Amino acid sequence: MNLEAQLRDLIDKDPVRMHILCMVRDLNLPDCWVAAGFVRSLVWDHLHQRQPSPLPEDIDVVWFDTACASAQTDLALEVELAALCSGLNWSVKNQARMHQRNADAPYGAAADAMTFWPETATAVGVRLDRHGAIKVSAPLGLEDLFALKVRPTARFESDKNAVFVERVQSKRWLEIWPKLTLVTQG
Repeated sequence: MNLEAQLRDLIDKDPVRMHILCMVRDLNLPDCWVAAGFVRSLVWDHLHQRQPSPLPEDIDVVWFDTACASAQTDLALEVELAALCSGLNWSVKNQARMHQRNADAPYGAAADAMTFWPETATAVGVRLDRHGAIKVSAPLGLEDLFALKVRPTARFESDKNAVFVERVQSKRWLEIWPKLTLVTQG
């Protein structure tokens, strides 16, 4: 089974994550994905034989629409999701505006924005299509995620490396998932 099929299988077997994907799909947002720790933690927990995998502290919902790129729109979407499921900490971000916060050139799509995230294993999103099929966006691949490698993306390997190092330390990933390997150079 290839890595994408393995990821779809893990998501499909997790009723809590499937419910979240249904709620997000029903927002009908363009180029919308539930990403980052929502996916990463599930895979790392699975590879550490931890079942069931708890949800991350926040649920990252990323989408892309240049016509609605305001923080107020994202906040309204967080409120809407919280009304559906108040026990979760929703983080909704239209990637059409996030390049400004990150001092990057404008992104062209949600997947493009993911390539500027700190780690390759985090740059993964999933969603349900209107027929209920799980779709995967992994612009930097799934190899590092499934190989338990914490590798910085190109930008965080060089000029933003201190941010990457601090992030790994503050999140305590190497303590939580001891089989992880920190890869500091290409």
